[in-house]
Formats: sequence, structure tokens, C-alpha cells
Amino acid sequence: MRKQYVGSSEKLLTAFNNLNMETPFFNTQPAKALSLTVLFMLSIGLATYAYLNLTKIEHLDIMPATITVEGQGEVLAVPDIGQFSFSVRVEEETAELAQTESGTKVNEILAYLREAGIDDKDIKTQNYNLWPRYDFIEQACVFGRPCPPSERVQTGFEVSQTVSVKVRETVTAGEIISGVGERGATNISGLQFTIDDAVALRAEARAQAIADAKTKAELLANQLGVDIVRLIGFYEGGEDYYQDGYMRSMSLEMADSEFGGPELPVGEESTKSTVNLTYEIK
Repeated sequence: MRKQYVGSSEKLLTAFNNLNMETPFFNTQPAKALSLTVLFMLSIGLATYAYLNLTKIEHLDIMPATITVEGQGEVLAVPDIGQFSFSVRVEEETAELAQTESGTKVNEILAYLREAGIDDKDIKTQNYNLWPRYDFIEQACVFGRPCPPSERVQTGFEVSQTVSVKVRETVTAGEIISGVGERGATNISGLQFTIDDAVALRAEARAQAIADAKTKAELLANQLGVDIVRLIGFYEGGEDYYQDGYMRSMSLEMADSEFGGPELPVGEESTKSTVNLTYEIK
């Protein structure tokens, strides 16, 4: 392309030299100077245009050919911890009596949990509430007059405390739940079995998904008759989590202390990962 524009300049100069310089117009010095100036400016313009176009071509970013493949990974694991929460709820005439009775029951349950091998770091208070209780008393109606509204009368106080517990020995979960119920818990809820270190499972599933995608990319490149140059894109989709375990909520009144606790199957957890890899090919 550079030769093309240089050649055009040379043709202009040749045309200028072939002009009939014997004509009156070209015999004057101003006319000759003007002609040379015009030809010089045209040459500069053509050279600049040629340079800019050559530079544009050199820096043109051509989109490379690519392939994109999807990989999937799945890790199965048996849950290694159990989690549940229990509540103690007490109603009494005064706030002091309600708090004393509730605190006594909760402290007894906490002492039992520690004796059963539960660490303090795995026992956490979720909420503690104290509020007054009211009853609405109907007023006597007088014949011929509108009945007066019901009167709100405070009848006592209610205390509720909820504590969450993490059981690291899953085989003892049923026995521990029974023991908590026998010691005054009025509600046990949210029982579930899960993996304590779920991050490690997700990382393992991701590694499997990437390996699966690489294998698919190599196979696809071979089928297309192309070579893989480099990885230019990575995307990880949402991580799927499925638990085939055990979850329940129950209100307990367990007077039979000989009961060893319910059987609680822990099931199996599945952690899945999906990735997309984009490769440049040639």
C-alpha cells in the first residue's frame, strides 16, 4: 500500500514536468512557485494518508476463534455435625418469678449439655424475651345502654429463651435431644445434619467441574481439527446444595427418663458445581 501512494506522487511530478512550460501562464515565476507549492502539499497529504492507513492495519484487533465448554462436578459426603435449638418458656405472676424459673431450667439444660461433651463454643443464645401478659375482662352491660369495652388487666409475665446447639458426635444427637427435653425444654426445633466445612466440599466439586470441562475442550478441539491456544474465559455458575437428611420441629413433654432418644438418620449431602471455560483456538 505504501508503494501505491509513493507511485501516485511520482505520477503527479511527472505530469507536472510534462506540462508545456512555454505557455504564457507557466512562464511567470509566481505561477511556477504556486504550481510547485500545490504539488508539494498534495504529496504531503498523500503520504500522510498512506501512513495513517498502514498504522490502522497494523493495530487492527482481529477477534480470535474460540470454543466454550461446560463442566460439572459433584461431591457426596456424610454430614459430620448436628444442629438444633431449644426454647424454655415460663409464665408467672411477676417478672422475677418468671425469670428465676426460666433461668433455673435453662441452666440445668446447659449443665447437662456440658456434661454430655458439648463445648461452650457450640452453645449460643439466639434470643431472650420478657414481656407482660394481659387478659381482657368483659364488663357488665346495663340494660338500655351500650356495653362498655373490655378491660385489659395484666395477669403476669412471660419469659422465653432460645438456645442453639451444635453436636459434633452425630450418633449422640438423639440421646442429647431427649436429655434436653427431660430437663424442661418446651420446644426443640430446626434439627438438621450438615457438613461443618462446606467450603472444602465446594472447592472439591469445582476442581472436578474444571477437569470435566478441560476434557470436553480437548475432545471438541480434536473433533473440529483445531488446536487450543490458551484459556481466555472462566465462569462459575451457582453452586447447588442438596441435603437428604433429617429435619424436624417438636414440642416435648418427656416424662419417661428411660427413653434413650429417637433414631436420627443423618443421610447424605450432595454439593455440585458448574463451570464454563472459553478457549482460543487456531
